[in-house]
Amino acid sequence: MRVLVIGSGGREHALVWKIAQSKLVDKIFCAPGNAGIFQQAECLDIKADDIGRLLDFARKEKIDLTVVGPEAPLSNGIVDEFFHYGLRIFGPSQLAAQLEASKVFSKQLMAKYKVPTADFRVFTDAVEAKKYIEQVGAPCVVKADGLAAGKGVVVAKTADEAKAAVTSMMQEKIFGDAGNKIIVEECLSGEEASILVLTDSREVIALASAQDHKRVNDLDQGPNTGGMGAYSPAPVVTKELLKNILETIVYRTIDGLAKEGIDYRGVLYAGVMITKDGPKTLEFNVRFGDPETQAILPRLKSDLVEVMAAVAEQKLNRIRTLDWDSRACVCVVCAAGGYPGDYAKDKEISGLDVAGAMQDVVVFHAGTKLENKKIVTSGGRVLGVTGRGSTIKEAINTTYQAVDKINFEGMHYRLDIGKRAIS
Repeated sequence: MRVLVIGSGGREHALVWKIAQSKLVDKIFCAPGNAGIFQQAECLDIKADDIGRLLDFARKEKIDLTVVGPEAPLSNGIVDEFFHYGLRIFGPSQLAAQLEASKVFSKQLMAKYKVPTADFRVFTDAVEAKKYIEQVGAPCVVKADGLAAGKGVVVAKTADEAKAAVTSMMQEKIFGDAGNKIIVEECLSGEEASILVLTDSREVIALASAQDHKRVNDLDQGPNTGGMGAYSPAPVVTKELLKNILETIVYRTIDGLAKEGIDYRGVLYAGVMITKDGPKTLEFNVRFGDPETQAILPRLKSDLVEVMAAVAEQKLNRIRTLDWDSRACVCVVCAAGGYPGDYAKDKEISGLDVAGAMQDVVVFHAGTKLENKKIVTSGGRVLGVTGRGSTIKEAINTTYQAVDKINFEGMHYRLDIGKRAIS
């Protein structure tokens, strides 16, 4: 098989790395890729959202399976375009991708089909939103309706902080049209977990559980990011709890979409808060999580390509179960100084070969590029250093030993990834 992976981040590197292990695959392309992906796939000078050129390439090169990493091309209808030309592609349709592309659509679907989630109100007027915040008080959560690269959610501890978020989203337009509508919702408390499932709209297979760390600094301090690290499995997700989450959240959502005439094929990611009243949905993503993927895929023994092809063809019933490594996995993100705000680029990275040669370690590239035969930084999240171990504690130690080998100017990472799993 000839496989095309779309995207350039750590998630896409993890996908390419896993796809390369499949006996079904002869050739991997990645558009546009990064300096790490370059070592395992032929990188293309095509942007991830250039659907026309991606389609032309897939048709010309007779691509057997296309795997979409980021959310933007999914929300822009890449799957619909590929299906139109009879090309096999892994990911949900444009209508299904609204689950992530529009938080208003997602919350209203959950309300209609009784999927447990936080109480919420939708606003199109900033003044009305601020009046509501004054009424309900804080803490509360303010969310931009549209895509905002994982940064469109503000967990406000005070009413002033919440109103400032409304101002920046709706009036200052820091996320553009994504802030034309916003949601103000209750702030849920408890333990978070990331539940990813593969589905072809008929069958559902759960992936290994994981937990993400969104805040930029230790002890969950500072602004939200795209994710500063993850670990798998998440001890909070017991078999009984997973069964509950699948029945009350995942199945109801997929069935609800079907009742709306929307077919869902791909990965469905449910960000869940385990509250004292049971699991409640924080958000849905319509693709593999980043950095959860970097912690989950190293534990997967099954052939990922075989499974993704079955999803795309709506033949997931052929895959009964997935085989998992019992060992734990921890991913620590090495970010550019200043991220998620302004950050410097083009900083040379040292120690990659030493860290990558360590046993049970994989270094996934996210924001990197090749320049004059050197690997330099090109994004906010630069690397995802991933280690395995017989326990979470052992995996943490392995990962941080590898992180210690790597350096670039301004490098920032959290020191507490996975600690809550131990406590």
